[in-house]
Amino acid sequence: MNRVERALGLTLPLLQAGMGGVAGPALCAAVSRAGAGGVLGLYKEPPERVHALVTAAAELTDRPFGINIIPEVAGHALALAQARAAIAALPSRGFATFFGLPDAETARTVTDAGRALVVQVGTEPAAARALLLGAGAVVLQGVEAGGHHLGTSPVAALLAEVRAWHPDAVLVAAGGIATGSDLARVLAAGADGAMAGTLFVPAAESDAHPLFKRRVVASRASDTVVTGLFDIGWPGRPHRVLRNSLTARRSRLEPHFIARTTAGGRELPVARYSAAVPSARTSGRIEEMAMYCGCSCERVTCAHPVASLLTRFRQEYARAARRGSLAKDREWTTS
Repeated sequence: MNRVERALGLTLPLLQAGMGGVAGPALCAAVSRAGAGGVLGLYKEPPERVHALVTAAAELTDRPFGINIIPEVAGHALALAQARAAIAALPSRGFATFFGLPDAETARTVTDAGRALVVQVGTEPAAARALLLGAGAVVLQGVEAGGHHLGTSPVAALLAEVRAWHPDAVLVAAGGIATGSDLARVLAAGADGAMAGTLFVPAAESDAHPLFKRRVVASRASDTVVTGLFDIGWPGRPHRVLRNSLTARRSRLEPHFIARTTAGGRELPVARYSAAVPSARTSGRIEEMAMYCGCSCERVTCAHPVASLLTRFRQEYARAARRGSLAKDREWTTS
């Protein structure tokens, strides 16, 4: 059992990214049941919905799972309220993840409740701050990752830098993770675990729109681009998405409403260039919406249920780990 497994109660050192609009109770619970770290995406959900979503996930699994809060999108008041509502509903081994640094009060809400605090960052100074806030694990996001970016470094360089400055920290690599071989690679490079998002977008239990799922499965890394286009609702963060007609344009169109989606029982309009993802509850011009996707998409080749995906992932990881052990044995016997 490695340090991520021990800290979070997992049997596989893999976390699922808490993707808003994609990672609902069904996906979170399915990943949890498979022994990895399922994470429920909360995005801008109000506290009463947070409680309901966490309760729904808890009814689907008896294994540990977590929630994800985005402080810079939610703002201090909502992030704190989300954390309090989640802690009240999470089972005893539940944990809290944050995309970006939480404020000290929100971090204390998690740690004072005895829950593991996991913080995702994109730079070494932010990793140092996360550790000071009490993070039991720090997720290091490289630019290979889909979605919004917290830094500008490839994951290997960021991992090497943070490990050098913080040799005892529990570190999780994010960006470019889609197979068990990818997990083995980052563990060999000094990580304690990995986080995957793109891998789970096409899963049967994902809330992503069917077109979004098909495009991820069909795409290669070259079909993704880092842009700042989809900034309505989440300005100021570059993000990696699948190329579409909007990313190919030289000029920006008017931000008219192009779709409708249902969230929290309400139907809401979606503007062109919105940060919102197309979910199963979205209708309209889906092809013009932000389909967040990482460079690992070319190794995401199916849309099976999570149990099947992670069975294969474990098998790949075991084979890669055995190859690594044999290589080390050969190196030792010939030295």
